[in-house]
Amino acid sequence: MTNMLMGTAGAGHSARAVRTRRTLLQVLSGWQLYAMALPTMALLFVFSYWPMFGAILAFKKYKVKDGILGSAWMNPLLRNFQALNSADARQAIRNTLSLNFMFIAAGTVFALALALMFNEVRHKAYKKVTQSLSFLPYFISTVVIGIFASGMLNYENGSINGMLAALGREKIGFFMEARYWPLILLIVTIWKGAGYSSVVYLATIAGVDSELYEAAKIDGASRWGEMWHISLPMLRPTVIVLTLLAIGRVMNADFGLFYNVTQDMPTLYSTTDVIDTHVYRLLRKRGDIGISTAVGLFQSSISFILVLISNYAARKIDDSAALF
Repeated sequence: MTNMLMGTAGAGHSARAVRTRRTLLQVLSGWQLYAMALPTMALLFVFSYWPMFGAILAFKKYKVKDGILGSAWMNPLLRNFQALNSADARQAIRNTLSLNFMFIAAGTVFALALALMFNEVRHKAYKKVTQSLSFLPYFISTVVIGIFASGMLNYENGSINGMLAALGREKIGFFMEARYWPLILLIVTIWKGAGYSSVVYLATIAGVDSELYEAAKIDGASRWGEMWHISLPMLRPTVIVLTLLAIGRVMNADFGLFYNVTQDMPTLYSTTDVIDTHVYRLLRKRGDIGISTAVGLFQSSISFILVLISNYAARKIDDSAALF
C-alpha cells in the first residue's frame, strides 16, 4: 500500500514537472512577445498596482515628516470616512450617481444612433467628413469647453441670452440657476463623447457578415428592418461590455467637466457638485490627504461592487458579453 502511494505521488510529481517544462518551452519559444509586453506590464504595475499601497492612508493621520508607514493610525480607525457622512458629501454622492447613470444611458443611445446613421451613409467622402467632425470634440480640452460655455451662457453678453433679448424674452441667469445644469452637462457630454463611442460601434457593424444583409434584402427587409434585426442584435455584446466598463467608473466624475464648465460656482452645487469636486475643495481647504484617500477608497470599492453586480446581470442576459 505504501509503495502504491509513493508511486502515485511520484507519478503526480512527474506530471507536474512535465507541465512545468512544457510551459517553460512555450514561454521561451515566444520570448519576443513577452519582451514586448514587459514595458506595458511594468507601467501597469508602477501606475496601477504600486499606488494601491497608499490606500492605507485612509486609516492614518498622515504627516509628511513621518511618511506613510511612520504616520499614526487613526483612532477610531474609520475616522477619515466620517467625511462621507456630511450633508454636502451625501449630496455629492447622489449627484455623481444620478448624473453618471444619465450620461451612460443617454450617451449609449446617441452613440448607437450615430453609428447606425454613419453606417447608412453611402457617399464615402461625406461619411469621412461627418465622422471626423463628430469625433473632433473628444480631443477638445474641458478648459476650452468651459470658455465656450461661458461665452454662450453668460448673463450679460452670452450668445443665448443675446438671442433671448433680441426676441424680447427675459434673460436667464444660467450660472445662478442650478436646475438647468443637469441638462447642460448632458448636452456637453454627448457632444464631446458620442462621436468617439460611435467609432467602436461602427467598427462592430463593419465586422458583421455582409451575407446577413444580403439575405435580409432577398427576404424583402427594408433598411429599417436590417438595422433593427441585424445591426442592433450584433451590437448588443459590444454595448454590454462598454456599459460594464462605464459602470466601473460611475463613482468617478470628469473633474475637468464639472469644475471648468460650471466654473465651480457655489450656486450650482446642489445639482453639479460631485465627489471629485467635493474632495478637491476638502483637500484645498484642509490639506488632509487621509480624508481624500478615504473617499477615493470608497469610490473604488463601490465601483468594484457595481461592476460585479453588472457583470452578473450581463452573464444572465448574454454569457458571451460578460467581462469575466
